[in-house]
Amino acid sequence: MLEYEKSGELKTKSIDLLNLSSSTDVNALVEEIQKAEPLITASRSDQVKLLIQRLQDKLRQHSNHKFYLFKVLRAHILPLTNVALNKSGSCFITGSYDRTCKVWDTASGEELHTLEGHRNVVYAIAFNNPYGDKIATGSFDKTCKLWSAETGKCYHTFRGHTAEIVCLSFNPQSTLVATGSMDTTAKLWDIQNGEEVFTLTGHSAEIISLSFNTLGNRIITGSFDHTVAVWEADTGRKVYTLIGHCAEISSALFNWDCSLILTGSMDKTCMLWDATNGKCVATLTGHDDEILDSCFDYTGKLIATASADGTARVFSAATRKCITKLEGHEGEISKISFNPQGNHLLTGSADKTARIWDAQTGQCLQILEGHTDEIFSCAFNYKGNIIITGLWHAVMEERRGQGKTWQVLLSSLVLQVYSSTNL
Repeated sequence: MLEYEKSGELKTKSIDLLNLSSSTDVNALVEEIQKAEPLITASRSDQVKLLIQRLQDKLRQHSNHKFYLFKVLRAHILPLTNVALNKSGSCFITGSYDRTCKVWDTASGEELHTLEGHRNVVYAIAFNNPYGDKIATGSFDKTCKLWSAETGKCYHTFRGHTAEIVCLSFNPQSTLVATGSMDTTAKLWDIQNGEEVFTLTGHSAEIISLSFNTLGNRIITGSFDHTVAVWEADTGRKVYTLIGHCAEISSALFNWDCSLILTGSMDKTCMLWDATNGKCVATLTGHDDEILDSCFDYTGKLIATASADGTARVFSAATRKCITKLEGHEGEISKISFNPQGNHLLTGSADKTARIWDAQTGQCLQILEGHTDEIFSCAFNYKGNIIITGLWHAVMEERRGQGKTWQVLLSSLVLQVYSSTNL
């Protein structure tokens, strides 16, 4: 990111280094950047070289390390709905049926804050990464709340939806938060003043997925009406609707350079769309059951898909061909994600294991075992040296009262934190 002043106003500009590898010639790359970018003068070249060398060092780190179980946390009495890490992985948040969101310190396992105030299930949660100083919570009580990650104070309560909020996302600039609801609409809210900016209407069924592109100027919504809509974030205008799936949408997202859109569906396929015109450029097939999750790697070169058929697949975004198939899980895979370096994949499954895979060969590198129930969520931190997994834990308890005995099923959340280094 370049910061510069123009007419007394501070501005930023980004340079994409999506083809950078640990073996890239830094001197040649900086010369190339300077030719294309007049903001980088000769006096700044050494500084840019240093920054690129640091990026290369990050690409070399954590290539083949093993993870070990670092913490086991019983976070909520009632079931958990979602878990999210801040960018560094120093803390994470959990949402629950107990109507709260909790903030946790990763290293100590200490509960830092309990965010109370919702009147129903806290279902959707997010940090405003990369900043990590704010948290948004979306609830079945039809409201979204904005909180301070540092103090736990509630800044705003966003009211306007007429049904449950099931997904939300901050824009990259951390000026807006978007919410998607069972009422078939999405809404954009201003973080500073707490006011509604736009209501995005047009879907005929609940919105279950939404995300901004990297620039923050467009937002994508996926719905149970089998379609995906792309909207202008600064006007609320619908740009186009992606029509092609024949079942509910499970995921929808942009790649890093905003040129492609990936959609996953219960129709067993993923579709790849040209983000400039909304045309379908490929249909990724091969799974025998519903696609439950899909993602790009950080550069947008690879696509990963996870299915209820118990397998995952890796595709080339350029050729649209399947590179490898990840086989080994004995239950549906509900979550899949790349590590930041893009060479490993993490999957969480109903077979009570999480697995780490080589993204190119499909080889299973490590099985994270010891879980007592199915894993519904798992994620890497930004550095790729911490993994967090969430799973259900159910126990039967006898309760006596009024001369009677009941068998009560208690469902709680167990969080397991894995690290490749000593925290």
